[in-house]
Amino acid sequence: MRDGLQCYCRPCAAEYHQERQKAKGKNVRPKVAAPAGHKYCRRCGEIKPHTAWDRNRAASDGLSTRCKACRAIEGRAGHLKRHYGITEADRDELIEAQKGLCVICLEAPAVHVDHCHETGKVRGVLCFNCNSGIGKLGDDPDKTRRATAYLEGNSWKPILVAPGVYQLPS
Repeated sequence: MRDGLQCYCRPCAAEYHQERQKAKGKNVRPKVAAPAGHKYCRRCGEIKPHTAWDRNRAASDGLSTRCKACRAIEGRAGHLKRHYGITEADRDELIEAQKGLCVICLEAPAVHVDHCHETGKVRGVLCFNCNSGIGKLGDDPDKTRRATAYLEGNSWKPILVAPGVYQLPS
């Protein structure tokens, strides 16, 4: 209108808009009443206090569209898809095939996805210590063999065979 005001109040205009969207066959989210200091999470379907939400300065209410718990679930799933190209179901299948244990130490629960840094192929699921140990050895089988030989007591020091001639143990 010329005076800058609408013909209808906000609730009536919102109701009219929803009816028009339904008439067009579009999906309209139902309005869920939440008590003061609480918000409805569309993903999990629960009403939670504002402390269970991340802040979002761009949103009209200053809060995220999903609660912290739902964002964490989506974040984990997104991480697996982006970095390893697998779903949570694929990861759970790998863990089940390993009987829930790390395939290297056979002691700790398998929770960290191990992959080849050159090809990106997922090798399995390991415990934190074994996964970081392989990573610190640079995913190099030769370094791993030398580390194993060292732990078994075989020295990797060169042996002097003749003056100026050294032999590396095989």
